[in-house]
Amino acid sequence: MTAVTLQRSAAVEPSRGPGGLLWAMLRVHRSALWFWVMLVVVAAGALLWAYGPGSDAAWAEYRRNCDTAQPELGCDISGPAYGRYNTAVAVGAGLLGLLPFLTAAWAGGALIGRELEQGTAQLAWTQSVSPARWLAAKLAVPAVLLAAGTLALTLLHRLVWSADGPLRVVMGSSEWHHGPTFETNGTLATAYVLLGLAFGVLAGLLQRRALPALGTAVVGLAVLATAIGAVRPYLWPVETLVGKDEYPPYIGMVIEEGALTSTGARIADPICVEDAKCLAEHDIVGFYRDFHPASHFWPLQLVETGIVLALATLAVLAAFRLLKRRTGAAV
Repeated sequence: MTAVTLQRSAAVEPSRGPGGLLWAMLRVHRSALWFWVMLVVVAAGALLWAYGPGSDAAWAEYRRNCDTAQPELGCDISGPAYGRYNTAVAVGAGLLGLLPFLTAAWAGGALIGRELEQGTAQLAWTQSVSPARWLAAKLAVPAVLLAAGTLALTLLHRLVWSADGPLRVVMGSSEWHHGPTFETNGTLATAYVLLGLAFGVLAGLLQRRALPALGTAVVGLAVLATAIGAVRPYLWPVETLVGKDEYPPYIGMVIEEGALTSTGARIADPICVEDAKCLAEHDIVGFYRDFHPASHFWPLQLVETGIVLALATLAVLAAFRLLKRRTGAAV
């Protein structure tokens, strides 16, 4: 009789190992996992094509039109081959830029909001999984998968960017400080994806319904990302160039520009062009530009990454605190 009782207890006792919760999560959200794998494959394929045959075809087209004794007028205007190359790069960078919002929508709607709305989360809490452990798994498992895929795409994008520098110069395409390029060429892409996950989870816990949580997560993340982007130029000290008769050349991310008086004061440019009388009337003796050179890429990148990760950490802490308040001693 004792042996039968022990066997029955062993058969019904749920597994408390992390593997059970991990595989349960992957099974429940397998559609999202497959979508993530597909998205990474598409973006990686576009970037690899741009790095190889796309870049070769664009260069061949450029040499065919411009490397002649009498090049055609406007030979730096992009042709079909460069258009296809540029589209492939834009697809890779665009998907990387879209990832934080897709992550926030999924985390708020499907990962948290739907389970709270349907009661499956509460059911799990009555079994072997505590609310805190449930939330930790909801954050940790997607964070690892998202960070790994995003980092791989970032490295591919940097590979393309570092290889096609001369092509960008002759075709006059995007600079290092342009929004999508800046965000996808360093640590920011991964940081924003993690912020999207944390913000989506917090929105799901606040709303406890899928659709409202999805909307709150996407709109809130968009507002937050816009605000951070607006202060990006001021996250690191700028450098200044001064010209006597004209503006210094554009050599980076220009933050501010204007005219200088004989006292060194900065004023708005009255647009005198070469009118000596106008310049004298406004006491203008030169022009200035505040800017970030290319060497400021990593300082700006790392400072903003730190801010984004700090916000993600605050969102995670707020999520755990909210969960504890709603579940009490169960956490």
